[in-house]
Amino acid sequence: MSRYLFRTVVSWGRSSNVFLENGARLYLDVGSHPEYATAECDDVGELVAQDRAGERILRDLGEAAERRLAEEGVRGAVHLLKNNTDSAGNSYGCHENYLARRDVDPERYHQVLVPFLVSRQIWAGAGHVLQTAKGPVFVLSQRSEHVWEAASSATTRSRPIINTRDEPHADPEQYRRLHVIVGDSNMNEVATFMKVAVTACILTMIESRDFLLRDMSLENPIRAVRDISLDPGLRRTVRLANGREVTALDIQREYLDHAERYDRIHGFSAGERRALDLWRSTLDGLEHQAESLGRRVDWILKRALIERYMARHGCGLDDPRVQMIDLQYHDLRQSRGLYHLAREKGWVDLVVGDDDVARAVAEAPATTRAHLRGRFIRRAKERRRDYSVDWVHLKVNDRAQRTVMCKDPLRSSDERVERLIASL
Repeated sequence: MSRYLFRTVVSWGRSSNVFLENGARLYLDVGSHPEYATAECDDVGELVAQDRAGERILRDLGEAAERRLAEEGVRGAVHLLKNNTDSAGNSYGCHENYLARRDVDPERYHQVLVPFLVSRQIWAGAGHVLQTAKGPVFVLSQRSEHVWEAASSATTRSRPIINTRDEPHADPEQYRRLHVIVGDSNMNEVATFMKVAVTACILTMIESRDFLLRDMSLENPIRAVRDISLDPGLRRTVRLANGREVTALDIQREYLDHAERYDRIHGFSAGERRALDLWRSTLDGLEHQAESLGRRVDWILKRALIERYMARHGCGLDDPRVQMIDLQYHDLRQSRGLYHLAREKGWVDLVVGDDDVARAVAEAPATTRAHLRGRFIRRAKERRRDYSVDWVHLKVNDRAQRTVMCKDPLRSSDERVERLIASL
């Protein structure tokens, strides 16, 4: 199936691993499943648009593959799901990458971030019907059952919360890449916005040397990430390293209080303040009336759809049709995906408009290195020139092998790149 899906992609380049004119990367990952990596973004609203652009690009590829199959006499439908586990229980990640400072001890990132990430699933989880020895149960997160370490350089063998492989895709003397792989793939735009913006706020506080954060280290992060996921009622406690018993809501409120104090002293950006407001109102809603948050929390909307279906048909979580609903929530096809149907009915809140998404399909973010990459790719294609691109390098594959290295992800203008583009 991947051969049909990526036939168009191969026509764009020479393989199934390509960079696009919007600065993103599209390729087949381990297990032959498609993976889309957005371009570098320095604004979370832009990131949401770029993420949605990836959905649209893959949706279009799926529709094209379906047409090719029909032309060859193969009947069937192509389903592309933006989720983190298949019907057989295999898992694949939703990776978040943050530009982190090299001069900050990585252990400080891990110490502060792990409790936040473990508890974040109460509002960032996508929800899942998990098959257990005692029967199926509804859990908050698809990814939590597949995590085995707090931090590790591996990504598939041990599946950590934070991947420590030192691959910054930037100047290694200034930056490291903070690679978070514990999160779920969110369909809801507000959940995506909060997930990235709030995490970025935490990173800002970590990197502020004069701002102290209370130690919330967990006694057993892996047990805690599972226990929290298994409790949609949000009442179960987990043990901190100091022996204190707290709920995931308690942990999240502790971090929120720190963030609001930081904002009063140092000040966050307008977008980050918007994320803080959403964060506080979401925690308040989870504590007092969680079912009201289906407009912004994926697991709550998915659970409501499943409960409505079970009530209508008199079935339980063990019904195969319920398991199909779990998958169908994530279908990228607008006419089939349950999230998209809920969106059309006005049941969810949005962050970006359709025009923003259409622009993000065609254009790279204007304020990062991706702008240079996108322009180079577009010009090389127009001139039918052979080229190679990765996150850092732009190369013309001619006798001179002209190459420009762009080490600063936040730099959107470069005279060297301008000369390279002009020479095509």
